[in-house]
Amino acid sequence: MSAISSLGYLGLGVKDLDAWESFATQILGLQSAGCTDDGRLLLRMDEYEYRFALHRDDSDDIAYAGWEVADAAGLREVAERLRAIGVEVNAGTADHAKLRRVTELISFTDPNGLASEAFYGPSIQFEKPFQSPRPISGFVTGQQGLGHIVMAVGDIEKSLRFYLDGLGFRITDTIDMNFGRGMQLTMAFMHCNPRHHTLALVPIPAPKRLHHIMMQVRSIDDVGSTMYLVQDRKIEIASTLGRHTNDHMLSFYLRTPSGFEIEYGWGAREVDDATWHVQKHHAPSIWGHRRPGMER
Repeated sequence: MSAISSLGYLGLGVKDLDAWESFATQILGLQSAGCTDDGRLLLRMDEYEYRFALHRDDSDDIAYAGWEVADAAGLREVAERLRAIGVEVNAGTADHAKLRRVTELISFTDPNGLASEAFYGPSIQFEKPFQSPRPISGFVTGQQGLGHIVMAVGDIEKSLRFYLDGLGFRITDTIDMNFGRGMQLTMAFMHCNPRHHTLALVPIPAPKRLHHIMMQVRSIDDVGSTMYLVQDRKIEIASTLGRHTNDHMLSFYLRTPSGFEIEYGWGAREVDDATWHVQKHHAPSIWGHRRPGMER
């Protein structure tokens, strides 16, 4: 059992909160929970009080990641694992926990400088059911967390040690990627629950840490209707409809107001740790997912 159970919340630094609120609600189908007194825009996708906190700044990138654990014992385990590999861990204050809407948390920094937190006891609002502004079936969350993120890292070996040994992730598989112009790199995909991967790392220099966030919907029709809505609204499709080799997700990618991408998908296979064997792939997709300028 992993110390980390799921990706609980994300903090994003964005330049244009108004554009993001419109994009998140009218296109992605997230529910706005309004702005806090300190100016954060909170977004819901299920019974959690929020899954995304958008802060107004110029980075247009991930600001912090919140990793959920089951309870106080799980939080202590994460702290011990991190300290054992030389990572500084700070106990969160009561004010910090209140800000994040959780019972207790700790904070630390990943090898790429990303502010990170582990927490337990999120604020749950069953009395206020999630209501998407769009007629979609909803998102796959629960035990699998809010989705997955893919990040660019400088030193993948240090990053793998941090996430595998420190946070307790497990390797699902790898993909040898051809980025064109003779650049070939190996991406690492990791899980901490049945979701095929909650985190993937690519060892490539990039202007932003965050490449994309994946949101998984409950119906294939939601993928199709959203793709056509994106086309009608003249939003850039960064990667066309396709099915991935490793998680078998049927998805497409769209550009956010911040420049990084959202993968909008359905139908991913899941990991059973009792039977799963690490796999190696040599292409990102079985079919589709064509990107402008990328080799086919």
